Amino acid sequence: MASAILSYTPSNFQQHNITQHRIPSRICFRPNHPQQIYKFRCTGENTTDNKTSTNSQDSEKNNVVLKVAWYSSELLGIAASVFRPSSKSIEGSSSGRKLSGDGLGGAVDRAMVVETIKDDFQRSYFVTGAVTVDAYEEDCEFADPAGSFKGLSRFKRNCTNFGLLIEKSDMKLTKWENFEDKGIGHWRFSCIMSFPWKPILSATGFTEYYFDAQTGRVNRHVEHWNVPKMALLKQLVKPSKYFWSKKTKDG
Repeated sequence: MASAILSYTPSNFQQHNITQHRIPSRICFRPNHPQQIYKFRCTGENTTDNKTSTNSQDSEKNNVVLKVAWYSSELLGIAASVFRPSSKSIEGSSSGRKLSGDGLGGAVDRAMVVETIKDDFQRSYFVTGAVTVDAYEEDCEFADPAGSFKGLSRFKRNCTNFGLLIEKSDMKLTKWENFEDKGIGHWRFSCIMSFPWKPILSATGFTEYYFDAQTGRVNRHVEHWNVPKMALLKQLVKPSKYFWSKKTKDG
């Protein structure tokens, strides 16, 4: 307890020539505990900031690796177009379809552009380059998880050359959405690369097609892959079952 209580009643109290005074019936004694002072020091690290910093560094490293792989594949596609037969390049010839304007400044009807894009999907334009050029601005921006550039001719060339590196492919437009300034095409894609180890690329994703307010044509083509960036690279270096079955037969 914080205090102790002692009770007593005095008896036979002598005056000793002084006036008698009343003695309190209760006397309280409080223990005299020495005062203790406690000091606390708080130290620590902001783990959230550290994790964010680590994730940011990992993301930057992944982006660098992916960009190197992207530019390497572009150069490899150019080399393939030189040394491989040009039969596939004929398949990748762009559609010469001309889209008529509405008479008001030459703007193209958006519904016509959308139908053209859907037709290009049926020709697997991602890997054949069979794109209707009149549906796009000449300086259209093309972007994907690895990087971006401007120029319709470069996009068409890259798609055509990439097709030279593919043995078999399948691409489907699974859904289309219309918005005020853009359309979104959801797709599913898979292919067998013609490398000796026959890697298989498989992914789903969507592409945003932004329409120019003046001409009605596509001025931004932005791809989004529903697969982690590094997972795509791992698919490229992983031998497929076709490679192992061929190796077994040859053995």
